[in-house]
Amino acid sequence: MQGSWGTKGLSRYAMDIKRLKALISEKKEQMAADMMEMSRIPAVNPRMGGAGEYARMQWIMRWFDKRQIPYEVYEVPDQHVKEGVRLNVVVTIPGARTKDQSLWFISHVDTVGPGDLDAWETDPFTPVEKDGRIYGLGCEDNSQSVITTMAACEVLFAEQIQIDRNIRFYYASDEETGSEFGMKALLLKGLFRPGDEAIVPDGGSPDGSFVEIAEKSQVWLKFTVNGKTAHAAMPHLGINACYIGMKFGVELEDSLKAKFDREDPMFHPPMSTFELTQKFANVESPNVMPGKDSFCMDMRVLPDIPVDEVMGHIYGLIGKYEKQYAGITIETEFLTRTDAPAPTPPQSRVAVNLVEAIKETGTEAYSGGIGGGTCGAVLRAKHIPAVIWATLDDMCHTPNEYVVIDNMVRDAGIYLSVLSRYEP
Repeated sequence: MQGSWGTKGLSRYAMDIKRLKALISEKKEQMAADMMEMSRIPAVNPRMGGAGEYARMQWIMRWFDKRQIPYEVYEVPDQHVKEGVRLNVVVTIPGARTKDQSLWFISHVDTVGPGDLDAWETDPFTPVEKDGRIYGLGCEDNSQSVITTMAACEVLFAEQIQIDRNIRFYYASDEETGSEFGMKALLLKGLFRPGDEAIVPDGGSPDGSFVEIAEKSQVWLKFTVNGKTAHAAMPHLGINACYIGMKFGVELEDSLKAKFDREDPMFHPPMSTFELTQKFANVESPNVMPGKDSFCMDMRVLPDIPVDEVMGHIYGLIGKYEKQYAGITIETEFLTRTDAPAPTPPQSRVAVNLVEAIKETGTEAYSGGIGGGTCGAVLRAKHIPAVIWATLDDMCHTPNEYVVIDNMVRDAGIYLSVLSRYEP
């Protein structure tokens, strides 16, 4: 395929952006149909109770096969899925001048679980098209990116378009729980190189004006309070782990919010966040006093606050409780930890080109930071400029998640406008 591109090289002067955007607009119905078809295939991350994204990855591969678009598959071993591996798919359009640098478009294929099914107005695994939207689990996070980049990729291949560097479309596994079997594994394989840049369409705003260039540190902690089980009518014979855990949890959240209360206007919300979240079952009867109690906390910490400093406060509070309540221990487990890297410079080429492409649509773009974690942070830690951007209503991880069909068309067109700024 690398030798079949002919002379249709892309340049900001020769590329007919209007024509390419028209080709994207013609794919609107196809994009909606692809979204519906792909969304019927569950892809819930294994660490969130699902079977993983393997079947959905196979659908993506078949989609490219039908269009004779070549791709590479990177298998990462994972004993937690029945297939024994997680798949990562990469499509490459070779650069006209260099094969040593790439502009990446990165989409993740796994989803979170549906949460409270009663809060959904439709079956989250049976997508529904209504009023210009498609409702279903993962439609926005991150299937919107998957479908839009596939459509853009199809146009580029059909028109034999190149830019100065490689264009690489990456469909990743395991983003929702830390990218161990996705982005991080491919970094270890050496696929990303110095000089690469990336657009990660995994966040944004309803008007498409927000370009994310920075993230907070993301930490999920699991706490387990170990006491001693006893009959609830004989509490003096045991140590109530549930009672101690509740007190510890409340003081933990309140004290973290009070101690680490500085704000940074680059972020929304501007402060670090500390929230108690998941609670695990302890005993099976209301008359049993629990000897073990477990719960989780989600922490999003501003980049200028070291995670180790936050953990020092937490360990100090644990020591206080273990001293106050003789016979108990409190264990901590990192379910995930991503220390915030330095932000992508707003003057980096990829950030400037994206902002300019958005402005062409009449929307005044601006840069800032978020608390939610994306694989963009993994790249920034390796000094690869990454921007997170899409036009979306921020419905990720919520019941009745949906994607606006017109947004898919708009975003794919803006990707092409970005590419026009990389001369061959």
